Amino acid sequence: MPSLRQANDEKPGAALTTTQQSGLNTGVSVGLRKSPTGIDGLDEITDGGLPAGRSTLICGAAGCGKTLMAMEFLVRGATQFDEPGVFFAFEEQVEELADNVRSLGFDLNALIADNRLGIEFLQVDPLEIAETGEYDLEGLFIRLGFAIDSIGAKRVVLDTVEALFGGLSNQAIVRAELQRLFRWLKERGVTAIITCERGEGTLTRHGIEEYVSDCVILLDHRVIDQVSTRRLRIIKYRGSVHGTNEYPFLIDKNGIAVLPITSIKLDYQVQEGRVSSGVTTLDHMLGGEGYYAGSTILISGTAGTGKTTLASHFVDATCRRGERCLFVGFEESPSQLARNMKSVGIDLGHWERAGTLLVRAERPTIYGYEMHLAMLQRSIRDFRPNAVVLDPISGLVGFGSQNAAGAMLMRLIDFLDSLGITCVLTTLIGMDPSRDLDLGVPSLVDTWILLRDSETAGVRQHTVAVLKSRGMPHSNRAESFAITSRGIEISLTGVQQ
Repeated sequence: MPSLRQANDEKPGAALTTTQQSGLNTGVSVGLRKSPTGIDGLDEITDGGLPAGRSTLICGAAGCGKTLMAMEFLVRGATQFDEPGVFFAFEEQVEELADNVRSLGFDLNALIADNRLGIEFLQVDPLEIAETGEYDLEGLFIRLGFAIDSIGAKRVVLDTVEALFGGLSNQAIVRAELQRLFRWLKERGVTAIITCERGEGTLTRHGIEEYVSDCVILLDHRVIDQVSTRRLRIIKYRGSVHGTNEYPFLIDKNGIAVLPITSIKLDYQVQEGRVSSGVTTLDHMLGGEGYYAGSTILISGTAGTGKTTLASHFVDATCRRGERCLFVGFEESPSQLARNMKSVGIDLGHWERAGTLLVRAERPTIYGYEMHLAMLQRSIRDFRPNAVVLDPISGLVGFGSQNAAGAMLMRLIDFLDSLGITCVLTTLIGMDPSRDLDLGVPSLVDTWILLRDSETAGVRQHTVAVLKSRGMPHSNRAESFAITSRGIEISLTGVQQ
């Protein structure tokens, strides 16, 4: 009997095996048993996970992440849901698999040592299959059955199915053996993932696998305007509601994260509490108490009018309350931002060291819009901030279409609103503030603040005006202000309510 390398992880974080939940907020009770994947976002768009006790096909071209997704399904099952798993590889050795996923934080050797995961490499020579003209999966069933029984596996991965049938040209034999394989897995009651390569004009190379699978997930890796984006789509899911759109997904040091947001229903709860802008006189212009908690604020203005400074006042006020803030900058490095703000009396470095402020800085062109959104969502889930600042969103328009940038920002605003996170956006405009309307953002935000710069008798003057602020009385005056060593100081002449 062949030996099997086995593994077990640390104590699982949750004793869950299947779910019967409706994750799309449809209000419909789903009877099909589900095995949660533990992969960020995937359980949401699959309405609770993959079909328990059935087979799921993951297909796509080379390099799109099929093996990684299948392996994470096993690792999360073993560590989070008390479901040991077996991985049968037909192309990569056990050591190669362990090395490949170590960068995602998965220690397969530790899992193997603890008897929570079994990995076996089977080499299938297609030439031998072609020479004999006969094919039978009975040997695979014996080895697979032994592996499952050895650790009490609840999850199984076969990677990739083409290796089993590469030497066969008879489609009738391929279909018959595939049906046998899927039926055998179903009879064993295991939740299985089978990976396969995409064919020419078909989802799979043989064009058969998708018909005998209960769930089919298509992965895609495309490059548009020299920017790459990975996307996922559920082609079919028997007996379950599921998301039907294309969803961008991310592979990073924490594994795979799928972005499930397409459009969020406008049913989130608003907050009555208020949070300071960080500038007392601006709070007075906003009805005396500042912004609504959980609202979205747009600060727009011409170059040099203090947009980043005003946003940094808000960051400082947030951290002083003991709350967390995520600052995403598209123009300045974290050290440059900290130095510049220190010159106006705002010590952002102190809050970074205290752990209440996280500054992420990256050029807008490093990712596509969807990937920016996926990265932001991952950062928000990991850091769990009370407030988020994006400075400036106008930088996102330079490398893509305004429609795509506007759609990305709308989805981000919806996402933050659903979590009750206060969001401050800054944007650079020309002398005409209506230029901001190109992104459609002003119609989405709750508060819109306009900063302007003018010159009179050789002296530059700054003014601030609240163009709108939903749900609160606010000033209708344009007030002058100065940027000093103590930050922004507004010369308040009056507040009309």
